[in-house]
Amino acid sequence: MFEAVAAGALIGLVLAFTGAGGGILSIPMLVLVLHLPVQQAAPAGLAAVGIASALGALVGLRAGQVRYRAAMLIGVFGAVTAPVGVALAQWVPQVWLLLVFAVVLAWVAWRMLRPGPQATRQLDPACRVDPEQGRLRWTSPCARALAGTGTVSGLLSGLLGVGGGFVIVPALSRHTDLDIRSVQATSLAVIALVSVSGVSAAVWHGAMPWHVALPFTAGAAVMLLIGQRFAAGMRPDILRQAFALLGLLVSTLMVYKAWTAM
Repeated sequence: MFEAVAAGALIGLVLAFTGAGGGILSIPMLVLVLHLPVQQAAPAGLAAVGIASALGALVGLRAGQVRYRAAMLIGVFGAVTAPVGVALAQWVPQVWLLLVFAVVLAWVAWRMLRPGPQATRQLDPACRVDPEQGRLRWTSPCARALAGTGTVSGLLSGLLGVGGGFVIVPALSRHTDLDIRSVQATSLAVIALVSVSGVSAAVWHGAMPWHVALPFTAGAAVMLLIGQRFAAGMRPDILRQAFALLGLLVSTLMVYKAWTAM
């Protein structure tokens, strides 16, 4: 149990500092450290990330950082596709899930080594904040961008148990003119919404290892709340680079595990 709590605490810390990445590190933790198969690690990780994200989103909502209408739109599309990912994960062989996960993690790490979200923002993003009302202006391009983000993040959440923050944060940074704290808080809200659907589907399929999921979730939730107290004083670029280097190392270990399992 101690190992599960400690592993969950690390995931909560990553979520607190980045608003993303916690889910994509939870699976390697559960597979490499706690020795779960990917089919069980995915829902356990998704449950932990979902609960921790919900707590973080509530803090962000109180601070006025969560764009709840955007979060609802992304979350609805993600909630629809998450069960599809869960169903796919039940018949895809373990080796292929490990390899797919390693590739996704390496891609995320490579993206994080590039210039930060503010530097890669579109000059004319699809979703812009109305300076008078302080709300996002809803247009067809904006709705399509957010719906597409939800569809992709939901599918990956169900298939790999990754939460989807690594898709949501770059997408919101690219397609909106929100500041980074609002992007992170909104991402946490979406992850919480999508996780409900993915975890429910996993429970339906009987794939939830509760003996690991509960202590893992507790560790993630507590450390996220603690970590958010210090996140504001940390440099986002340093955090991204540290996460990226760790991600590259973990993806290599996942490829090795898949290779030895063949």
